[in-house]
Amino acid sequence: MSHVPELMRDWLDWPFFGESHRAFAGALDRFAASGAIAGVDHADVDGSCRKLARALGQAGLLDAAVAPPGGDASAIDSRSVCLARETLAFHDGLADFAFAMQGLGSGAVAIAGSNEQRGLVLPKVRSGEWLAAFALSEREAGSDVAAMASSARADGNGYRLDGEKTWISNGGIADVYTVFARTGEAGARGLSALLVFPDDPGFSIAERIDVMAPHPLATLRFEGCFVPADRLLGAPGDGFKIAMRTLDIFRASVAAAALGFARRAFAEALAHAKSRKMFGATLADLQLTQAALGDMATDIDAAALLTYRAAWRRDVQKLPTTAEAAMAKMTATETAQRVIDRALQMFGGRGVKRGEIVESLYREIRALRIYEGATEVQKLIVARELLKGRPG
Repeated sequence: MSHVPELMRDWLDWPFFGESHRAFAGALDRFAASGAIAGVDHADVDGSCRKLARALGQAGLLDAAVAPPGGDASAIDSRSVCLARETLAFHDGLADFAFAMQGLGSGAVAIAGSNEQRGLVLPKVRSGEWLAAFALSEREAGSDVAAMASSARADGNGYRLDGEKTWISNGGIADVYTVFARTGEAGARGLSALLVFPDDPGFSIAERIDVMAPHPLATLRFEGCFVPADRLLGAPGDGFKIAMRTLDIFRASVAAAALGFARRAFAEALAHAKSRKMFGATLADLQLTQAALGDMATDIDAAALLTYRAAWRRDVQKLPTTAEAAMAKMTATETAQRVIDRALQMFGGRGVKRGEIVESLYREIRALRIYEGATEVQKLIVARELLKGRPG
């Protein structure tokens, strides 16, 4: 395993950022230097995610992604969330995953939860004591949320939940799940959001999903699972709106995670090119290498500008970022794939050896091109926003 290079942040002087962001970046660096990430056991993703969440909570870093019980989810600073994900992904993909899921998994509670729901869930997720999950996707309803088949029918003072959710991050290990199901008419307007706990009768884990870059994923099964009425988030039929508002807060941060992977691959490639002897010189002396490094650096900055433009637009201008976040997510993930591939190529045979950082980055980035909407879906989102005439 290679020595961890320093994450250079000269781009923090861009006008998107203020002093609070620079201070937060320093706190992130101190956390990375503390050894909390270096000790991650990738053979035990369940245990590692729980340890990472607790460490992030103890360091106060989850405050950036999880609203306090009396706070407003709209006050979450997207630029800080992006800074955290970029930094954590630079050091370890599982650390980024643990951070992101605490925010995404609790976001609906922060947006639409009652005082009682917020008081129960948010402090425990914010401290890292509880792991949170966001259960939206189904086998036939990924990006097409309106096609959701899971149902929650009224039954006395509550609902009976039936159906399956799949590709659920933190599935099988979460302490609280935000589950979206159909309580009314067909289409988006008939969806509602409910809080479900692992010990609720009728709730089970149908399958743990093993993927190329290990993360805790699962298929959830609900068979007449009774959910009390006081666990409904918002009003019946608010589910689609709640889900979209939650995703809007965090979508640009997926691009930031890709940036973290790309910056790490670039740093590894640059260091390798300077030290690798070849043809009486170094790899860095070859013009082909120099051209590749130039392309990689330029592409990373272009993706970073799109990413932080989207976050800044939401934070400062208070404008919708549907198109901007889609542009950022699409560009940053595709860019990171190219950057990591070129870095691996520079390493030659070492690049495909299990345990090399560029090899693990190659596996990590592939999922982000699909997660929270594949690249093809992002293109459609951008086009639709343009065609309908977006504000701002």
